[in-house]
Amino acid sequence: MRISRSTAGTAFVGGAMVLTLAALAYPTMLGVQNTSTQPDRIIANTNYGPLTEADRDFVVKVRAAGLWEHPLGLLAMERGTTPEMKEAGEHLVVGHGRLDASCRKISIELGITLPNQASPQQEQFVQTVNSATGREFDSVAANIMRVTHGQIFPAIAKIRASTRNTLIRQLADQANDTVLDHMTVLEKTGMVNQEQVNFQQTSPPKMPAEQVTPPAPAAGAPVKVLEIPKGLEDLNTVSPAPSPSGTVK
Repeated sequence: MRISRSTAGTAFVGGAMVLTLAALAYPTMLGVQNTSTQPDRIIANTNYGPLTEADRDFVVKVRAAGLWEHPLGLLAMERGTTPEMKEAGEHLVVGHGRLDASCRKISIELGITLPNQASPQQEQFVQTVNSATGREFDSVAANIMRVTHGQIFPAIAKIRASTRNTLIRQLADQANDTVLDHMTVLEKTGMVNQEQVNFQQTSPPKMPAEQVTPPAPAAGAPVKVLEIPKGLEDLNTVSPAPSPSGTVK
């Protein structure tokens, strides 16, 4: 099917308005590039198994994803124009709230410093969505988040297959279920332009490091908590957060 584009960067497919992703900045892996120079290098031996650079980066990526997708979920709950968009917002808020709780627990156990602020590129995603209204809001939000979730999905599988740390393995299991759930509810909105999403999530350009690196938290600053709103605590999306029960001696 041929897709016609307007100067505003929207397309009409089957009568539905869908944002053409060519009008957006290309997202890289959830707005965060690897900081690892040697992903397999062991940086700590813990009670849960060795911790590698790749393991540490994975926890930081999951945390950083929540720092921008949780606010977008709240926006979708408030401003989504359809029940499906509002439902997607609920799943985003709950899923990232639960993942964030896991990251905060794991960071204490494994000595990982978590960011309190998303990367500049991730914050730009939020600003881009926030500036849209009506059906355009639904389209922009659904497509940006579907691209970024599609990009992190194979990275989760890679870390799950390679890590020797039981807490990282549990976090990868939870992240896999969460991302799959989020992709599913975003697609249910009917706003995802799958052809362009597939292109963007497989062909992201390299972004400047300063744009895709979350700033370090201020010394002594409390760790930000991503709250799950009252009434959504029992929303059935994915399995509960992992606990440090799988100790490796």
